[in-house]
Amino acid sequence: MTESQPQRKRHDLRLSEERRAALRAGLLTLFQREFDEELSPFRADAVLDHLLEHLGATVYNQAVEDTRAWLQERLDDLDVEFHQPEDRP
Repeated sequence: MTESQPQRKRHDLRLSEERRAALRAGLLTLFQREFDEELSPFRADAVLDHLLEHLGATVYNQAVEDTRAWLQERLDDLDVEFHQPEDRP
């Protein structure tokens, strides 16, 4: 990045309390079923925070890229579906 380019602000991923609670419950279940380990809600939150910090941006960026590709396909379909030939003298 050059000095003339502004530095992009890093967006922190924030979860609603409902979503955080659902993910916490999923982690508690995962650790119990797959690792036979009791995980406290406090430790589950720590694991969740770690995953968001280290994987969140990658997953977010992939979702944006996938959405952009999907939208571009829809736009391309519009062009093919609705393009009208022009009469030219």
